[in-house]
Amino acid sequence: MDERDCDVCEELCEHPQAICLAKAEILSNEAAQQLAETFKILGDTTRVKILQILAKRELCVCDIAAVVQMGPSAVSHQLRLLRGARLVKYRREGKMAYYSLDDDHISALIEQGISHISHR
Repeated sequence: MDERDCDVCEELCEHPQAICLAKAEILSNEAAQQLAETFKILGDTTRVKILQILAKRELCVCDIAAVVQMGPSAVSHQLRLLRGARLVKYRREGKMAYYSLDDDHISALIEQGISHISHR
């Protein structure tokens, strides 16, 4: 069998019970769109690095910029995108803006991704 043919059924045969269960469990269009948007945001190496360092500790914009070796305004733009996707949150302390992950789910997502790519 040709390698290109192994990802298709050789015979058309639907399984009604499995189809019914899958239809009951499938994401709504809105939820699928939101998840796709989240993965689009994660499709940038700088944003992934920012999330990975924020999974370890809260940092101010200047510190994040130093770690990822970018200017504070470029980092601020990336943080704005991450904040809009509800992946990070910030707090003000005087003139400083400190960022952290929005919740533990983001940290788990990053850890699972790192575990996945390391598992070879």
